[in-house]
Amino acid sequence: MKLFRYVLILIAAVSVWAAPPQASAAKKAKSDAQSAAKSAEKGASQAADKLLDINTASEADLKQLPGIGDAYSAKIVQNRPYHAKNELVQKKIIPQATYNKIKDMIIAKQPAKK
Repeated sequence: MKLFRYVLILIAAVSVWAAPPQASAAKKAKSDAQSAAKSAEKGASQAADKLLDINTASEADLKQLPGIGDAYSAKIVQNRPYHAKNELVQKKIIPQATYNKIKDMIIAKQPAKK
């Protein structure tokens, strides 16, 4: 009978000892998911900050965009302000193919109203 008790206690001790890593693995997975969500949110915010504003960018900055050279950058600056970035195509400043290359790199921020 004593041997049975010792075996039972041993089994209980081993199960208690083995259980916490599984619980901490669940906590770690939850923590990893939360940190991934935070970094994705931060990455989206940083991506928005890196967009080139076509209403304020210099000609030199605009020339860094693919397909935009001296002529297109000058036309973009001359036809400001833009209410939306797709006005570059609507106003026939750049062709649709060029716009398709740069549309994810630009933004048309509106000036603050006074």
